[in-house]
Amino acid sequence: MSEPAGAPQRLLGVALRGMAMGAADVVPGVSGGTIAFITGIYQRLLDALGNAPTRLWRAIRQRQVSGLWQSLDGAFLATLLSGILFSVMTLAGVIQHALETWPIPVWSFFFGLILASAWHIGRDVGRWRGDRVALLLAGAALAWWVTGLTPGQAPVNTMTLFGAGALAISAMILPGISGSFVLLLLGMYTPVLSAIDGLAVSDLAVFALGCGAGLLAFARVLSSLMHRFPDRMLALLTGVMLGALNAVWPWKQTISWRLDRDGERVPLVQENLMPGDFGAVTGEPVFLKTALMAVLIGVILVFAVDGYRAFRQCKKRALS
Repeated sequence: MSEPAGAPQRLLGVALRGMAMGAADVVPGVSGGTIAFITGIYQRLLDALGNAPTRLWRAIRQRQVSGLWQSLDGAFLATLLSGILFSVMTLAGVIQHALETWPIPVWSFFFGLILASAWHIGRDVGRWRGDRVALLLAGAALAWWVTGLTPGQAPVNTMTLFGAGALAISAMILPGISGSFVLLLLGMYTPVLSAIDGLAVSDLAVFALGCGAGLLAFARVLSSLMHRFPDRMLALLTGVMLGALNAVWPWKQTISWRLDRDGERVPLVQENLMPGDFGAVTGEPVFLKTALMAVLIGVILVFAVDGYRAFRQCKKRALS
């Protein structure tokens, strides 16, 4: 592993990354996997999750518990999860309020963030050949189609809760599509939030089991693919992120509504509009200059994080 797990300053950095991932996953259309990628912990996260079942089973069979925590990269995973949970519990309301109060600037910021992140991932592709361009286009088309689907309404039972957990958590670690967006598509967003709010232990347990199963299984597959076909997977993920821009386009017209857990109307189906059409159709301000500034801030943030990582790597090499 590239970093000692126990260094307090590094664990603080991991916790901050977890908080950023949690904040991103609250927003339907923004993935915590995107944050993991641009902050440099994506492959480590996949490897830790993907290898966990095998290493745990080996330790149980051989009755060798000593060293298991380090083998599982336990400090990293526990710290990251703590950051994610802390962020979800403390920042969810703030982010939702910002989306409701200043939708165009906030969506514009995330648009810039994802756009720059797609460049960041695509830059790491060794050579753009025909098969990689095809994978990029396929990923973009798939994400564009998924983000344009009309949300459904699934019955709330053991199977749907388990399946929703597995699919949502898988989306969370895939850059481009968020877990909360998948829950919206499945019609499970409000039931899951209601279960959390009402402390419905049995429902939450089933959902958590689905999350655990989906996370371990999907992370293992994704980790294996990233190691075996790195350039092709990076090309595919770049396409997924570009296609997912459809979900965070700032100018939207609401076609239909749903009731949230407080009984208030929130958008269910929305249609993307060009800025000029948005003003004509809705009669609301376009805030074009503000939106462009917010996009620029999102882009600059990704470049700043990337530059800081490059600086730390150069400093590390110089000291070694």
